[in-house]
Amino acid sequence: MCSSTLVRGVCCMCGEGRSCVFCSCCVSVITALDMEAMVNTVKGWQENPVKFARSHGVSLSPEAEGADSEKGIHILLIEGFLIYNYLPLIDVYDKCFYISIPYEECKRRRSTRTYTVPDPPDLFDGHVWPMYLKHRKEMENNCDRIQYLDGMTSKDEIYSKVYESIQNCLLNNL
Repeated sequence: MCSSTLVRGVCCMCGEGRSCVFCSCCVSVITALDMEAMVNTVKGWQENPVKFARSHGVSLSPEAEGADSEKGIHILLIEGFLIYNYLPLIDVYDKCFYISIPYEECKRRRSTRTYTVPDPPDLFDGHVWPMYLKHRKEMENNCDRIQYLDGMTSKDEIYSKVYESIQNCLLNNL
C-alpha cells in the first residue's frame, strides 16, 4: 500500500489541543462511534483517491487533478482517539503514530479548555484518565507497530518526525 495508497494514522490524547469532535473522556465505548462507516470511507478512498476527493469537495493540486489514481502517490492521514482500538481499521494502516503526554500535562491542558457544559468536579481523575488508560491498553494490545511521539515536544518537531517517517516509507517502496 505504501507506493500507491498510503494510509496513515495519527492519534492524540485528550487535551492535546487538536480539534477533535470527541475525546476518550466523552465516549466510553467504541460502539458509540460509527467505526464501520469510517472503514467504508477509508476503503472508498483507497479505491480511487482522486474521485473520492472530488466527490467530497476536497481541492486537489494541479498535479493530482491530472494524475492517474493508479499511478500517483496518495496519502491519507487518519486522526482520532480510538483509531487503533478497532481491528478492521488497523489492517489499512501502513504506519501508526501516537502522540502522548503525561498525566499532569493532560490534566493541566484539559483544565484550560472551555466546555459549554463545564466538567463536574473530579471528572478527570474519576473518568477521563481511567478511560484513557483503558483505551490505551486496548490499543497497545491491538497494534504492535505504533510509533510513540512525545507530546511535550513542539508541534514542529512532531511534524518533522512524522514527515520524515512518511518520506522514508515512500523512498523504501518506490
